[in-house]
Amino acid sequence: MLRALLCAVLMSVSTLVLADVRELQWEEMIPAGAPPAPEPIPLHELAGQLSEAGPAAAQSAPDAPVEKSLDGQQIKLPGYVVPLEISEEGFVKSFLFVPYYGACIHVPPPPSNQIVYVTSQTGIRLDALYQPFWIEGPMTVESTSSDLASAGYRMAADKIYPYELEN
Repeated sequence: MLRALLCAVLMSVSTLVLADVRELQWEEMIPAGAPPAPEPIPLHELAGQLSEAGPAAAQSAPDAPVEKSLDGQQIKLPGYVVPLEISEEGFVKSFLFVPYYGACIHVPPPPSNQIVYVTSQTGIRLDALYQPFWIEGPMTVESTSSDLASAGYRMAADKIYPYELEN
């Protein structure tokens, strides 16, 4: 009897934990009253000016204000991977997660409140940089800097999987 009750409690708690994942939009990472994120420059407007071998473009707001209420929340967020480290086996285990393709590589990085520094135990095989992904895990409001950009948020991703449009 006690075992059955304990199992029922554990199942309901794990269901509640799974239900608490918040699907976040990038705009929600900017606190009220803070300047909005600038529109990304379309890649076709930068044709001929881009070079992966050249110096990285300067970040417009490396210390942009962050939404402190996101700290500790379980988050699900769509976006693009900018690899920081690729293992010999071809897995990306640390990366910047950004709202649009080309950020930090081809175009100037977005403000730091639009970048998440992500680590993953398993990593992902990155076959195409243009592939959008979902990441899920606990969000931490913490500034992190890399050679490419400063991030206002951190996440140890529990799940990383391809983004697909729902029909």
